[in-house]
Amino acid sequence: MDENGATPDVEDSGLHDKLPISGLYESWFLDYASYVILERAVPAIEDGLKPVQRRIMHALNEMDDGRFNKVANVVGSSMQYHPHGDASIYDAIVNIGQKELLFDTQGNWGDIRTGDGAAAARYIEVRLSRFSKEIVFNDDTTEWQLSYDGRKREPVTLPVKFPLLLSLGVEGIAVGLSTKILPHNFCELIEASISLLQGKDIIIYPDFLTGGQIDVSNYNDGHRGGKVRVRARIEEEDKKMLVIRDIPFGTTTTSLIDSIIKASDGGKIKIKKVVDNTAAEVEIQVHLAPGVSPDITMDALYAFTECEVSISPNACIIIEDKPHFVGVTEILKYNTQQTVHLLQRELEIKRLGLLEKILYGSLEKIFIENRIYRDIEECETFEAVIRTIDKGLEPYKSQFYREITDDDILELTEIRIKRISKYDGYKADELMRKWQEELAETEDNLANITRFAIDYFKDLLKKYGKTRGRKTEIRAFNQISANIVAANNQKLYVNRAEGFVGYGLKKDEYVMDCSDIDDIIVFKSDGKCLVTKVQDKVFVGKDIIYVAVFVKNDERKVYNLVYVDGKTGVSYIKRCQITAVTRDREYDLSQGTPKSKITYFTPNENGEAEIITVNLNAQSKAKVKQFDFNFADLLIKNRSAMGNILTKYPVRKITLKQAGRSTLGGVDMWFDPIIGRLNRDERGEYLGNFGPSDHILVIYKEGTYELTNFDLTNHYVPNEVLLVKKFETKLPVTALYFDAAQKQHFIKRFNIETSSLDKKFLFISDSKNSKLILASTDKRPRLEIVYPKTAQKEQHSEEYLIEEMVEIRGWRAIGNKLPNDKFKEVRWLSSLPEPVEEIIAIPLEEDGADDHTNEPEDNPEDVSGDALPENTVNLTEETEESPGEDSSDKDESEDDEPKTEAKSKKDPKKGPDSKTQLGLFE
Repeated sequence: MDENGATPDVEDSGLHDKLPISGLYESWFLDYASYVILERAVPAIEDGLKPVQRRIMHALNEMDDGRFNKVANVVGSSMQYHPHGDASIYDAIVNIGQKELLFDTQGNWGDIRTGDGAAAARYIEVRLSRFSKEIVFNDDTTEWQLSYDGRKREPVTLPVKFPLLLSLGVEGIAVGLSTKILPHNFCELIEASISLLQGKDIIIYPDFLTGGQIDVSNYNDGHRGGKVRVRARIEEEDKKMLVIRDIPFGTTTTSLIDSIIKASDGGKIKIKKVVDNTAAEVEIQVHLAPGVSPDITMDALYAFTECEVSISPNACIIIEDKPHFVGVTEILKYNTQQTVHLLQRELEIKRLGLLEKILYGSLEKIFIENRIYRDIEECETFEAVIRTIDKGLEPYKSQFYREITDDDILELTEIRIKRISKYDGYKADELMRKWQEELAETEDNLANITRFAIDYFKDLLKKYGKTRGRKTEIRAFNQISANIVAANNQKLYVNRAEGFVGYGLKKDEYVMDCSDIDDIIVFKSDGKCLVTKVQDKVFVGKDIIYVAVFVKNDERKVYNLVYVDGKTGVSYIKRCQITAVTRDREYDLSQGTPKSKITYFTPNENGEAEIITVNLNAQSKAKVKQFDFNFADLLIKNRSAMGNILTKYPVRKITLKQAGRSTLGGVDMWFDPIIGRLNRDERGEYLGNFGPSDHILVIYKEGTYELTNFDLTNHYVPNEVLLVKKFETKLPVTALYFDAAQKQHFIKRFNIETSSLDKKFLFISDSKNSKLILASTDKRPRLEIVYPKTAQKEQHSEEYLIEEMVEIRGWRAIGNKLPNDKFKEVRWLSSLPEPVEEIIAIPLEEDGADDHTNEPEDNPEDVSGDALPENTVNLTEETEESPGEDSSDKDESEDDEPKTEAKSKKDPKKGPDSKTQLGLFE
């Protein structure tokens, strides 16, 4: 207010000149964001360190005296350079220390596997490791700047001669961007740097201290948009327990156990208990519920818990004071070239130092041996002393690499008389010779700097790489379908009349067990079907005739049905598959006309085709009121196909006459040795066509065999399996093994005599260190043995036909010894073909009495209408239309179902399979 109490006008007060609101956000916020990016969260490409890490390393180097320092003292020293408080410095020190590369630690530094934190800063100690002293620090090649208060100097970046950023990995969140670079293997980085210097292409993948397994198929060189999947290493201890040996990167045993318990409480997996026995090594025991498959539970652990995690790298680093998104290969190339540059600078500095040593040594030798020091005795001024010495050196100046300065002469004047009197010319010459050799070596290294850099990396690998092998196994993972491996934690119910389904209708009709993440498929009597997510209670439409869990892309399940078209009254018959649909969208299995109705319906899990009896209304004009029809005579078509005409007359009822057999034949199976899983996608080795009673034979490297079913959820650990084949009872197994007790190689042949599934049988010696070398299921295998060079013979090989060496005996038999146990190499050769048995032709009787080709039962096409087989009706009369007549099909829907049609094949080897008949409608 003014002196009169009035409020002054804002424009007259000049406040608008003091509050420039319009530019505050644009300028101040960008300045703040730039500061956070450059000075806190994102590492520099030169040394791979964030500012706080760089300042910690510099403080430790200044404090270094070879002894351990309390972390609290290191935090205090680092605060001279880092103005952001002690908490962030302490956390950064612990983070570096837990990576076991740059620091030697003492005390409780926590455990990255269990998530246990480090002790307080006053209780734990740290010092620089020998490796960090060698590759991180060099004052001569470091660029310096003043600290934040101007009292100290600190490095702009440290002269790191190693791809430290890729070895340690980094994660940081700034303003508007983040960075996540995964750690890589120490030895592999050095080997990749050597390959780069040799002009070779390289590829590197992450490696984690926590071990586990990693799928790098989508790593994309660490660029944005890439992804890796990391899994725990789970072993099957027995049929009742799984053991987790390694955990995925970014998780802890505590968080992993919590995720398992949560999945168990949610009903996703069925387990009895989880026991954490982690000590020096990770060991988490997962005890299974009775009757639960270990393989399915293993997949469920990967699908629903932290036993599998997905990590998205985002390599963002500071290059020339700006953030850049690059790949790990580009980072490694930069770090490798930077190492070469730093080594070159160090060599140049060393060369210059040697030249100076040689120059001063030569000056000293000339000064003393030529007694120039005596010429200065009569000089009255110091200026005269300098001129006298310079005059004495004049004849020798041409041999020096640079001009002699007054400073050089001044150093000569500082030589003491005692040193002059004890001067040994021979020792001086030896020292000069040594310096000359070092100079020649240094100049040679400078001329061949790439060779020198390669030798430098090899030396690092030799000194520090012995205990730093890869910990994370690189493997390809199969994609696990959560619906398949989820435990059935709910029960599905249906109210057919009112049209409700769900797991909350506990007073209604029970259908089957399901999980709460399943989809269900519903068929209604009006010919419509839909797929929806299972819920507590959901309305799907009245008059439900069938409901079940829907399995996407199940090409084995076939639906057989008869429906009446509401417009024409004609009954149609069809077989169809439903492999892919849009959820909650209704599809018509009939022609979609009003009052259409399904009169017969059966679901068939393995493509069975039954025989039905059709009874027409008594009032119909058809001459034949009852006839049979076999679904096997129909093609399996798309769900939108119209189907074939069964009859034009009204149908009174349809009944099942005979259960059918599968028309799809067996299932073709393949084994993918990379991921150790079975598949139907034609990946890997073809095993054969499998029927319901077939099994798989698995031979393990430990010398055991096992029979399993051919379920797609089976696990076969790739590095443990030697052979996976379709089991045939009469196919002999040939095995070559080493008996450690007798120190002798044996070869044996045996048939599988056991019938127990999922149980391993040891067929080699049980002596410790005995091992299986080769195994084969060929009928007539051949073996090649390569013998080493001896004094009597050159290296040579011999071939053996196994059936001539050893007979087929029991699986417990020891077998026969090899002819010569001192061999260099053994390998299988292509097996011999099976012998062809001679076929004796038996001539036919001349009168053709034994010729059965003309009998009616072998030529069904010649059977007349008067001699129809039993249970068959003549449908060629004018009063009845043939059910085999194919009507036109509707257009395919937009869903991804196959449009090709294939005639179903009968399998005469299979007996009739039982199936549920869900619809007999009158």
